[in-house]
Amino acid sequence: MSTETENPPIPRSTKIVATLGPASDPKIKELINAGVDVFRLNFSYGAHEEHAARIANIRSAASGTGRHVAILADLQGPKIRIGGFASEPFELAPGDKFSIDPALPDDGGNRGEVSTKFTALAEQVSPEDVLLLGDESLELEVIDVKGSRVNCVVATGGEVRAGKGINLRGGGLYAATPTARDIEDLKFACDQGVDYLAISFTSSADDLKTARKLVEERGSACAIVAKIEKAEAVASDANMDAIIKASDAVMVARGDLAIEIGEAALMGMQKHIIKRSRELNRCVITATQMMESMVENAHPTRAEIMDVSNAVLDGTDAVMLSAETATGKYPVETVQAMVRVILGAESTPFAAPQTSLDHDCEAIDESIALAAMTVAEHLADVRAVACLTSSGNTPKLMSRSRSRLPIYALGNNPRTLSRAALYRGVHPRLFETNSYDYALVNEAVVEFLVQIGAVAHGDVVILSKGDLEDVQGGTNTLKVLEVD
Repeated sequence: MSTETENPPIPRSTKIVATLGPASDPKIKELINAGVDVFRLNFSYGAHEEHAARIANIRSAASGTGRHVAILADLQGPKIRIGGFASEPFELAPGDKFSIDPALPDDGGNRGEVSTKFTALAEQVSPEDVLLLGDESLELEVIDVKGSRVNCVVATGGEVRAGKGINLRGGGLYAATPTARDIEDLKFACDQGVDYLAISFTSSADDLKTARKLVEERGSACAIVAKIEKAEAVASDANMDAIIKASDAVMVARGDLAIEIGEAALMGMQKHIIKRSRELNRCVITATQMMESMVENAHPTRAEIMDVSNAVLDGTDAVMLSAETATGKYPVETVQAMVRVILGAESTPFAAPQTSLDHDCEAIDESIALAAMTVAEHLADVRAVACLTSSGNTPKLMSRSRSRLPIYALGNNPRTLSRAALYRGVHPRLFETNSYDYALVNEAVVEFLVQIGAVAHGDVVILSKGDLEDVQGGTNTLKVLEVD
């Protein structure tokens, strides 16, 4: 009989964010088992009581699976929308005249005009500007502005319904964020102990600083996600970098972003945002219509497979599902399909590690993280990287390397472990360091990794830790351990 042990399979690196809604609320445990790492709560819909029930169900289901799952609260933000109609839907054709005026009754719209709650619209548009309603299918060219009334002619026709979003081609519409509603939702989310808070329609770093101050005033430590979906956010590299640095993670919100900057520019911008976020040591989520056809169909299209694979190869930390899991017919099957596509992309030669030595480290834990991943990629027989962590910062820094080696974040802080569920290639595990003599923790880590099937006899493990137990920011030691 052979004494050789087969190498454990390499687990999936790219994480999956799934939006909860009517289709997925009863299937949370199934979704976790299928591969969901982060659940998104869309605060554009639902009352606080509904979201509280979802949060409780997520935590209950996750505890039953033994996995650490993060919760992302996505605030609505200052979405600029048209009002309602006495009768709808209806079609507008090219050449039709159509006006938008906040002075009109909220639900008194008709084929010629509609209201909006955005009272500054007339001040922020000019003749020949193009307004886009909804998903960009309906284009209105501004003829003139009279008082609060914006008069337009339909350039590209389409269906009109209440509540469609208003965007200005090229960007330029500004409403303060967070809104009064956002602040109430933020307080609720903080009190519920969510892991991430997404700030919609971010225009500048100041928007994020305002949100972070509100979070801190609430006594919360939830991380801030900047949703990049406005032209102003990416108008210059300096502004985009400032937004990324002011956040803990970034979401490439491709729906509104494509409308604002143009669909032809979207792919290049997506790649640029992902690359820059990783260079600045921030996580990044790629979102919007990744498997949209699975709202109705049991299988993704070839184009969707390519889209998800492209984001994986770009190095995104996570890919996100919206309507596919919130209201679609096949929420669990969609997650399973995404897992298959991710694993396929990660197994290609094009997904090679990119650990860079040309990098200036700003802190000791960053230098240890980079050193650990460099050694892991160049030393034979390394099968896993382990990190004893209190804050979760070191495994996040390790995950910037894009290594395919699994990184095990080991700690006893459930909040830290849940947040780490978003990090590419990081697998959080509860490890009670105070159950061991810290002088013998190296052996305990190796034994733990063997028990969970991460490594086997003859493998090598790279371990990072601090000299002192449970000290945030104290990682200063790198060990190379053989499994024997």
